[in-house]
Amino acid sequence: MKDCYLPQTHPQADARNCICGKNYRITLLTDKLVRLEYSPDGVMEDRPTQTVWHRDFPPVDYTVKREAEGIVVRTARLQILYDEQPFSPQGLSITLHGYDAAHEGGWHYGDAPRDLKGTARTLDGVDGDQVELEPGLVSRGGFSLLDDSRSLVIGPQGWLTPRKPGVQDLYFFGYGPDYQEAVRDFYRLCGPAPMLPRYALGNWWSRYYPYDAAGYLALMDRFEQEELPFTVAVLDMDWHKVQIDPKYGSGWTGFSWNRDLFPDPEGFLQTLHEKGLRVTLNLHPADGIRAYEDAYPAIAAHRGVDARKGEPVLFDACDPEFLECYYDDVLHPLEAQGVDFWWIDWQQGTRTKMPGLDPLWVLNHYGYLDTGRNGKRALNLSRYAGPGSHRYPLGFSGDTIVTWDSLAFQPYFTATASNIGYCWWSHDIGGHMRGCKDDELMARWTQFGAFSPILRLHSSCSEFCGKEPWRYKPEAARAMKLALQFRHRMLPYLYTMNHRCWHDKIPLILPLYYGGPAQGERYEYPNEYYFGSELLAAPVTTPRIPGLNVARTDVYLPEGLWYDIFARRAYRGGRAIAAYRDLDHIPVFARAGAILPLTDEISPAAAVSNPTQLHLCVYLGAEGCFTLYEDDNETCRYQTEGGALTPMTLTGGPQTVFSIGAAQGETQWLPEKRRYVLEFVGCRDCTAQLTVQAGGRDIPAEIAYDGAARTLRVTLDGQPTDTGITVSLGADAAAPGNDIRGEVFRFLDQAEIEFAAKDRIYHAVCAQPDPAQALSALFAMKLSGDLYGALAELLTAY
Repeated sequence: MKDCYLPQTHPQADARNCICGKNYRITLLTDKLVRLEYSPDGVMEDRPTQTVWHRDFPPVDYTVKREAEGIVVRTARLQILYDEQPFSPQGLSITLHGYDAAHEGGWHYGDAPRDLKGTARTLDGVDGDQVELEPGLVSRGGFSLLDDSRSLVIGPQGWLTPRKPGVQDLYFFGYGPDYQEAVRDFYRLCGPAPMLPRYALGNWWSRYYPYDAAGYLALMDRFEQEELPFTVAVLDMDWHKVQIDPKYGSGWTGFSWNRDLFPDPEGFLQTLHEKGLRVTLNLHPADGIRAYEDAYPAIAAHRGVDARKGEPVLFDACDPEFLECYYDDVLHPLEAQGVDFWWIDWQQGTRTKMPGLDPLWVLNHYGYLDTGRNGKRALNLSRYAGPGSHRYPLGFSGDTIVTWDSLAFQPYFTATASNIGYCWWSHDIGGHMRGCKDDELMARWTQFGAFSPILRLHSSCSEFCGKEPWRYKPEAARAMKLALQFRHRMLPYLYTMNHRCWHDKIPLILPLYYGGPAQGERYEYPNEYYFGSELLAAPVTTPRIPGLNVARTDVYLPEGLWYDIFARRAYRGGRAIAAYRDLDHIPVFARAGAILPLTDEISPAAAVSNPTQLHLCVYLGAEGCFTLYEDDNETCRYQTEGGALTPMTLTGGPQTVFSIGAAQGETQWLPEKRRYVLEFVGCRDCTAQLTVQAGGRDIPAEIAYDGAARTLRVTLDGQPTDTGITVSLGADAAAPGNDIRGEVFRFLDQAEIEFAAKDRIYHAVCAQPDPAQALSALFAMKLSGDLYGALAELLTAY
């Protein structure tokens, strides 16, 4: 195969880490990660597999002691007992140091780990949680297993070879509560999750609908007029010929433009590019290339098919020569016209002529490598094909049902996928099919999409299923617009987290329990998750409460001080709360010390370049730091050159100081100057003593203070990116707190309840300056549970 289809792997383990017998080999990759091999003929496997690419870990300290029952291997974290016979529950066991082997941390061959699950191939046709998740890598029992026994082997030319029968090849992850380290070492073993191009992190427009070129471009113009920023334009299957002669079979598969709808594909794609959009087309390749296709003469000639007879060129995932022709003759000409990447919509099963070879894996692996053949950052949109699929982003979760149950399952499903390193799921936001129109559901799904790996609106071909915000009631349309705009504004943050995922091997989304695996209460909030290094999100997945016009979401806030990033409300952590939110917002929290970089540039074109304006939200109450990462956004230079880094720090002590360091590294990708909008949340009014310096000299700043929100805003125009900036807020600048009376009034004012009840409640709150006493007075009124709960949140937040 071509060089581009040969991945960079390092499959040979350090011999010093190997303990070998006649028919077995134990490889200590770390003091917690062990490879266990048994082969009847004694020949072990040192080539990369479909799942495992890198075994070249550093030397591990260990001891081996031979006893009558076999060998005892000890590392700093575990002990292996093995009788040197075929693997059996009696002859092979591993115990983690510090665990009670009888109850947890002890494994005998054949034991199933009590892992916290991973992910699934697809959510096609799933309504709610009606899908079984595959195993993950982290476990409350201390260990998990990755069985690589049936993975095919990648040969020296990049093609696949079946394993010998009877071979056992297991990877034991004995990481105890070190969940994040387990995932990090999984990435080291199997390869990291590569960086996405910047445009992929914006908003995607997708719909299964027979658009024509004029209609599609008019829709993009309308989005721009409505200030709805999109960065990716998706064309579902109607881009190609669908109504074909029945002698060719179904029109589901197709590779030729429908010229009735798109008479000038090159011009159409060029116009989309000029609007700042990147384009992907849907593919269902299972039926191969038939005689009516534009690419048929070329691929038929290369495959030795008699074109005069019109015989189809069959799709054959087991033939590397076919795959090369498929990419060269069929897809590359379309890419030359302007297609940026492919949506691989494979739904035709898991079997091929080669035992154990899943055609989905073939399409993901070789398709991803092919799109990166010329040095650009590769991208696919395709379903999950097992452990190691994180190397081929993005994940398409399939055709979901439009119900609240489906929405309620997706935050858990998305976060839990990080347990197997699968970190870039793309869901059909709003649901794909069936169900019924529900404006509130659509708004909440869009808000979840803003805080999920990818926000891709999608729907079925029904005339009534469109996801354009203006097709919903004004309040839902507004909520959708706010979510889409905020997603776009987060691009500086998201792109830095994109780099963090690759460089530091930390997924964008992590389940809440990663922050405290020993705290049992964290496991009780499956829909709450860390969204990057600075945020904690808990999407709303239930309807609003009638009369109160807010929805309840149960949230656990870890220890410390937190701020709701939308309400600017301060919260004490270390406890569970009931969070009540109107339709415009969902519970998203920033810890004290967090620095959240945003942009106010919301045009699609701004998504493919680094911003000339940064809007930095700085949350006072603790020290913090953040390093903004930027690069050329579309090539693989990030793997070798390191990009541009802009450090930011918030320090306390006698003076509260926020600093933006001079950009370092590949600064050629940055604008020469930037406008900064700095918002200090949880801040007292310190305008009198505030000073701003750049390069050690005072510079002018526009300063405004919002007392109700306790937010200080500092605006700096045109500052060189190669010069550091220091903002000194003075002593005791942090002043977290909330406008309790104002918030209670606003909540009551919008609630559809009796005026007399509103008056009694508001009078009680105003009469009691102590929130605890006010809460006691409200309790005595015997209010309904959620009315009391919503007021209790406001009174006791901080």
